[in-house]
Amino acid sequence: MRIAVLMLVPVVCGCGGLDPQVGDLVNARCRDEDSDPDRDVSFREDVMPLILGERDDPGCGCHLPNEPDPIGFTLTGLDLSSYEDLLQGGANSGGSIVVPGSPCASILWQKTGPAPPFGARMPFDGPPFLSPAARRLVADWIAEGANDD
Repeated sequence: MRIAVLMLVPVVCGCGGLDPQVGDLVNARCRDEDSDPDRDVSFREDVMPLILGERDDPGCGCHLPNEPDPIGFTLTGLDLSSYEDLLQGGANSGGSIVVPGSPCASILWQKTGPAPPFGARMPFDGPPFLSPAARRLVADWIAEGANDD
């Protein structure tokens, strides 16, 4: 009797003829590698301007304690105003904010993507969010060792 019921489940559900191909991959798998090993990414010249919103991408002003509304800094303690403060992380991220050599394990990189491990995608007031090129720049900087240069 159980075998007969189990054989009927695909017919009743209408799932007897489903194709296992469910669609295109939405997000590529994270890889801890530098996308452009011939180009060194500088924290001060490439990453910090992204954090400050000095480029076309939105910045992270709510994690800068001297901004008019530093809600991100107030709630989490994450201060992005300097390299040293960034590496200290916040209440949720701690030392995992940047894991040198591993963008995939770095919460700074994870939180700017479409599926952060906790909380909302950053910047919180997005969209717009960081562009794929800006995220790649951050990932490359971390993959290169997250140096203070």
